[in-house]
Amino acid sequence: MGQSNKKNHQLPRLPLRKLDAHKGDFGRILVVGGSSGMIGAPALAAQAALRGGAGLVAMAVPQPIQKPVAILCPCATSIGLACDENGDLLHEAVGQFVRAAEAADVIAIGPGFGVGTIQQNIVQAALEQPKPLVLDADGLNNLAAMANWPTVRRCPAVLTPHPGEFSRLSHLPAKEIAANRLDLAQTSAKIWASASPSAGPLVLVLKGAGTVVTDGDEAFVNKTGNPGMATGGSGDVLTGLIAAMIGQGLSPFEAAHLAVHCHGRAGDIAAAQLGQVSMIATDIIARLPEAIKEAHS
Repeated sequence: MGQSNKKNHQLPRLPLRKLDAHKGDFGRILVVGGSSGMIGAPALAAQAALRGGAGLVAMAVPQPIQKPVAILCPCATSIGLACDENGDLLHEAVGQFVRAAEAADVIAIGPGFGVGTIQQNIVQAALEQPKPLVLDADGLNNLAAMANWPTVRRCPAVLTPHPGEFSRLSHLPAKEIAANRLDLAQTSAKIWASASPSAGPLVLVLKGAGTVVTDGDEAFVNKTGNPGMATGGSGDVLTGLIAAMIGQGLSPFEAAHLAVHCHGRAGDIAAAQLGQVSMIATDIIARLPEAIKEAHS
């Protein structure tokens, strides 16, 4: 890994569970996302959060798709966000989100959520509250539409962009990002975090071959994973997994580090059993228990 600003990080471990523990001890995760035609995304994130050890998971999705999303993830509860007759979110949904966030320990926003004024208002409300926030996919696309988002942030945050999303957030060209992933990720994370230093850490997870996890100071370059994981829903799985790790007491950097490793390792186990060509996101979720158990052995 070579550079002086990187350290050899020992893989973080989740705390041991007490014999008298209950589900509230392992994190209440709120997943916000979904839209017409994208009902699977929030369900995948919620399933991954549960497989990652979260005690309770709730999904806040547009009301017209609430029932099918709930069927896809029966172990989570669900909230139907108010919509008009066309299925578009109403401003009332922002207040619903705020109330749901009060009952959560960690918030994850973005999978399948779509881009629009109400979605952006929900992302802004999430930035302005104090609980840890994981942003992915359309959570990041709505964030990129907010010119002053680093100064708005009042919460610890983990951003999980792929290179295209990172380009939109950083205004850096894709070719430059591809040529200098580590340094640009660290520099951007440091700049964004410094805009609201009292808000807590900002962790950037720049996805791709050799996913970079950095808080602007420390950095970890992941070595697990394979090209078979380049499949729809894989990122949603990582979003839920990071949120679950934070909910169980890890810091945002530790949670992202462990989740990225286990996500990639689950993909490697799936590839060994099924082949890279046929792998889908639910195959990664199915192998998370083995990957997490292996990481703690």
